[in-house]
Amino acid sequence: MANLTGPLAKYNVAHKLYKSSLLNSVCLVAGLSIFFFGYDQGLMGGVNTTRDYAERMGFGHWDEDQGIVVVDKPLLQGGIVAVYYLPGTLCGCLLGGWLGDRYGRIKTIALACAWSVCAAALQASAMNSNWMFCARVLNGVGTGILNAITPVWATETAAHTSRGQFVSIEFTLNILGVVVAYWLEFGTSKYHDNTSSFIWRFPVAFQILPLIALFIIIWFMPESPRWLVKVGREEEARFILGRLRGNEGEDGVKMEAEYQDIINIRNLEEDTAGQQGYLQMFFGIGSGKLHTARRVQLVIWLQILQEWIGIAGITIYGPEIFTIAGISSKDRLWVSGINNITYMFATLICVFTIDRIGRRWTLYWGAVGQGVCMFVAGGLARATINAEGKSSQGHIGGAATFFVFLYTAIFGATWLTVPWLYPAEIFPLQVRAKGNAWGVVGWSIGNGWCVLLLPTIFKRLNEKTLYIFGAVNALSILVVWALYPESNQRTLEEMDLVFASDSIWAWEAERNFAKLKTENPDLVQSSAPKPGVVDVEHAVAPKE
Repeated sequence: MANLTGPLAKYNVAHKLYKSSLLNSVCLVAGLSIFFFGYDQGLMGGVNTTRDYAERMGFGHWDEDQGIVVVDKPLLQGGIVAVYYLPGTLCGCLLGGWLGDRYGRIKTIALACAWSVCAAALQASAMNSNWMFCARVLNGVGTGILNAITPVWATETAAHTSRGQFVSIEFTLNILGVVVAYWLEFGTSKYHDNTSSFIWRFPVAFQILPLIALFIIIWFMPESPRWLVKVGREEEARFILGRLRGNEGEDGVKMEAEYQDIINIRNLEEDTAGQQGYLQMFFGIGSGKLHTARRVQLVIWLQILQEWIGIAGITIYGPEIFTIAGISSKDRLWVSGINNITYMFATLICVFTIDRIGRRWTLYWGAVGQGVCMFVAGGLARATINAEGKSSQGHIGGAATFFVFLYTAIFGATWLTVPWLYPAEIFPLQVRAKGNAWGVVGWSIGNGWCVLLLPTIFKRLNEKTLYIFGAVNALSILVVWALYPESNQRTLEEMDLVFASDSIWAWEAERNFAKLKTENPDLVQSSAPKPGVVDVEHAVAPKE
């Protein structure tokens, strides 16, 4: 048995747990990190509607007749939300990628937890907008670090045949975080004194609990075997990989093959490329046949696409559709809460399909369904407005509400997970955490952009904005087909061969990959798809 290093090494769960039990523990702990991310994202929607918060921050006042917050300074309100992404998560993910590649996945997650606890405490105690601006930026930094490193830790420990399912389960917990945030705020909104700051401070402070739990638990979890190989701790890597995959009989043979693949690809990367910094990655300096710059562009734009296919728009305009459908302000709270629950259960579809049909086909069917929902919801929203005062208004509005629910469910089953999974899969070992950080950069840009621009766009175009999202969904099908090679059922080591082609086109990457596999049969030996998986290039079930 290899001696794991570190002050708590003898208490590491890898000594006690084996194969599926160890993998499940990693999945749950990574899911706790992603749960915090979801909770934090779902938090501000409710906080912005509370009386004390709006008046204390100075962006709105309470309308006694309507019983709602009236926003007087939308730029201030939006700015407090937006700084979480720009510069918060944007800077945090770059820091997290650097820390993760240099000091390891476990230590980086622990640091992010400690940082986020302090930032959450600052948010919960904020007394004015300047205070909250600073706290939101710091909280964004902590979230950015976690988002940069957690998916990498998860994909590097999971088996290549179930890697997508592994991460999809974590994003079910992500939306559970959104649901918990929503219903907790729904509960505090019923507090007997609607002028109390408790209504918003308690939900903000609540995020400290999962962070403390994660900070304690993470020290007892196994480090990524791939990072251990990267830094030369090979015997530790072999021990942990053996505990994850099994080290007896056929399992042991497969584990040794995977271990040797990691060693081979590490050596290949060291011999053929000399990249380490973010600028080198972005411009492809020293990447050789690894073509890292292409991968950086792919993950940035996939995350930006994720925001502009309509989820941000539905978040903003969905309540307006509920309003014009005749749903009262009181009932809208229930409708939105039920929509979030539907969203969470829809993510389970991805758990059972993503490793069967692949990343590309998951994005294809998602874009088709989402595009249809966008165009239909936009048309029905206009029809509902035109039917104002008529008996048909409620029926048409109800149909529009249904397509809001349907869009959210399809997004949860498809585009929610893949843009987070893909960046953690496709980068070389030597810069994998930094590579995933580039994906979070794209997410930060896409979110910040949407938060700042969409309120103005909706004000000018109203429901016609949904048609823009429908068109972006159609465009995304072409973009994914042409530029994004499949990663399903391929080991992380094989992805260097997938991106070895000098061409940017996905079909050329597939052709070159097949050629390299034939010419170098000993380079990567551990890959084999599980039964029933759709062929990654031709989208047909393999023949027995």
